[in-house]
Amino acid sequence: MVSQLQLKILISHEKIAKAVNRLACEIERDYQCRQPLLIGVLKGSFVFMADLIRQLDLPLDLDFVRLASYGADRESSGKVRVVQRPEMPVNSRDVLVVEDIVDTGITTSFLLDYLKKKKPASLKLCALTDKPSRRRVTVPIDYLGFTVPNKFIVGYGLDCDEKYRNLPDIYTQED
Repeated sequence: MVSQLQLKILISHEKIAKAVNRLACEIERDYQCRQPLLIGVLKGSFVFMADLIRQLDLPLDLDFVRLASYGADRESSGKVRVVQRPEMPVNSRDVLVVEDIVDTGITTSFLLDYLKKKKPASLKLCALTDKPSRRRVTVPIDYLGFTVPNKFIVGYGLDCDEKYRNLPDIYTQED
């Protein structure tokens, strides 16, 4: 039961802040003299994206997309659907997708394919966390915060049945 999860800190908020700063520096370097469109994947990426954009010293536009594949489960159903489409045009834009976690790769791959069909000038992915041990579909991650073990994680935007998003650190469930 969710309310009885035993949580252990996996990544502290101090380490997260350092990683966000590092990612912002890498993104600024690569997007000099351009105005990228950052597309956050709701709901999980909103905390990460908010911290990231405050570190970026370059002109940018923001939008969001909401996909569904998990529901209240801890495992992806494998079937992805777009719940909320980006409102801003993607065509001929430098697009940077901001994601909280790349797990099986199914949802992220679906989103990247969906956006490629809209013919962006460029398309890159920035992920706070990557769980390669669960990968079922290859996904190129251009900017990565952390590689995490094959454990269910919550906090800093990541949830378990819509709970724990507000925690400042990233936690794993203790066995």
